[in-house]
Amino acid sequence: MVVSIFNDVIGPVMRGPSSSHCAAALRIGRLARELAGAELREVLVEFDRGGSLPTTHESQGSDMGLFGGLMGWDAADERLPDSMRTFQESGVKVRIETVDTGDPHPNTYRLTLVTQHERHTLRAISTGGGMMEVIDVDGFAVSIFGDYFETLLWTDQQGVTLREKLSSLMEMDAVLLHEREGQQLVEVKAQQFVSEALLDELSRSGLVRTVRRLAPVLPVRSRRDTRVPFTTCAKMLRHDAGRGTPLWQLALEYERARGGLGEAEVIAKMTDIVRILRRSIAQGIAGTHYEDRVLGYQCGRFNELMQAGRLLDGGALNRIILYVTALMEVKSAMGVIVASPTAGACAALPGAVIAMAEAMGLGEEDMVKALLASGVIGVFIATRWTFAAEVGGCQAEGGSAASMAAAALVTLAHGSLGQAVAAASMAFQSMIGLICDPVANRVEVPCLGKNVMAASNALACANMALAGYDPVIPFDEVLETAQRVAGQMPRELRCTALGGLSITPASIVIEQKLAAKKASCAAAQCGCAKT
Repeated sequence: MVVSIFNDVIGPVMRGPSSSHCAAALRIGRLARELAGAELREVLVEFDRGGSLPTTHESQGSDMGLFGGLMGWDAADERLPDSMRTFQESGVKVRIETVDTGDPHPNTYRLTLVTQHERHTLRAISTGGGMMEVIDVDGFAVSIFGDYFETLLWTDQQGVTLREKLSSLMEMDAVLLHEREGQQLVEVKAQQFVSEALLDELSRSGLVRTVRRLAPVLPVRSRRDTRVPFTTCAKMLRHDAGRGTPLWQLALEYERARGGLGEAEVIAKMTDIVRILRRSIAQGIAGTHYEDRVLGYQCGRFNELMQAGRLLDGGALNRIILYVTALMEVKSAMGVIVASPTAGACAALPGAVIAMAEAMGLGEEDMVKALLASGVIGVFIATRWTFAAEVGGCQAEGGSAASMAAAALVTLAHGSLGQAVAAASMAFQSMIGLICDPVANRVEVPCLGKNVMAASNALACANMALAGYDPVIPFDEVLETAQRVAGQMPRELRCTALGGLSITPASIVIEQKLAAKKASCAAAQCGCAKT
């Protein structure tokens, strides 16, 4: 699938501590719900012992997202924190087990779905930033990203005939034939589902045994033969051919080609995101509360001292710290945030951009342009690598956010294309090797500090680039280096709660206290979702 700014980089709009866990799991759950096709009676969820999910699925929101998705909820639904309890109260038998399967991807979900008459299996991976891929349905190897209307048709040894008939009767982007042990599955990817009339005809002729429809879960859908103008930073610079096109305009050109969208539609989508972010910042500063949380409400006191002139003079940086903290506190209180590029690194980019724009007296239009510019830097990262800390450590999250924010800040200052790219390169260089080690399995500590560091780094590198500092290493080579370093990292340092600060005595004590509080709350059936 070709990367989209709104699918892969700036988004989704969501609740929860982790996009890799909450948002991706919710999308997996929604597809699984449609695969089941009827009222569920039993759900078995299995996580590989060697992956990241056995130690993080509860505390980082996989359960919350998955069961919300199985009920068909949206990623920003206010009911999500109680989704698992609500799902079980509906009468569905739920089991979550740790198994030895040797899954190559650390974020692998294995689901078994049982209804009154059928049993289906689904295997999917969370790839970072809320993105996911279904890789197996009922033992058939598939590749479903949630970017098409998918019609799945089971047949007995008549797949070739069925595929040919479908191809002759409707327009579609792809018709794929999957075979396994005498069974065949025909997968239709299209801009709409196979019609009811055609399905009835196919069933009457004996070509189709079972049908399932999986609706898209991504905001920007794909289409056959999508062409984008560039996929790497070097290709973008060649495409520009020395014209000095502003980075945000190149981003606009890219996303229009990727999604088949008009310029006004792209601008409108990003404007909506800016407004959501500004509301979330205001909510964070006003105050948040949530029981299952390491850090309490802190940004209010910071704001008071900043307004009174009682902090060290950091200029616009103090406003950035305030906004970054506010967004992180909203995230930790299960409020609405935008994964940009992930939930764990959701605050560095928007906090830096919105705070700096306001300090400069700029409006929403400038914020939109800056976020678009950051989005195309994110496209290069997502195309060639990942935003998932489980794969790349925090350099994949915080490093990406810093790099994107640096380019965005140069855009706010009306810097050149070359300066924006230089800032992105320098910001990423100084984040290489950053591990992911969340204290007490919550995405709060040291995540808050890392978001502040990423935003501060972005500001410094933006000013360095505007002053003509030499980045030395081209952006694409920095990205390749980060990817190589990730491969050299022990898995314990990649978001497993098995290394770094996550295994300090203090972290263990905090985790035990939170677990006891949560157990007490569950026994009282009072719920903990208070914002």
